[in-house]
Amino acid sequence: MILGIHPYLVLNGNGQEAVKFYENALDAQVISVQTFGEMPQNPESPIPAEAKDRILNAHLKVGNTDLMFSDTLPGQPYQLGSQVTLAITVNHAEKSKEIFAKLQEGGEVIMPLQETFWSPLYGQVTDKFGVTWQVSTHADSKDSSDSR
Repeated sequence: MILGIHPYLVLNGNGQEAVKFYENALDAQVISVQTFGEMPQNPESPIPAEAKDRILNAHLKVGNTDLMFSDTLPGQPYQLGSQVTLAITVNHAEKSKEIFAKLQEGGEVIMPLQETFWSPLYGQVTDKFGVTWQVSTHADSKDSSDSR
């Protein structure tokens, strides 16, 4: 079952500023802010020093709506017009796999579904219409086909 779909803004290093701006402009409540520096370290892919304060994930509550943010890593491509993606949260890994497979038909996988420190199964795909989706499995999910 899909738990929700949220707008997700991808920024180019000014995520901290954007969180403060939207908090004020939209009377938003900041639920959480995580930086790239707070991620578990991976010696095979170290985070550059200049990226440690960039936003990995920020969550604001605007009325009844969740608004999410992330910065790019330095050197990653960033193009105005492609900075809004849709984040979809699913309650079971098998359903995440099903949705991801359907979204990738005629599209392009950006990040294959995989375990991350925040989700048992997460991936990014741009569908055939050019819409980028972030598919995330809820962290408390269990794979049981009877409750999909």
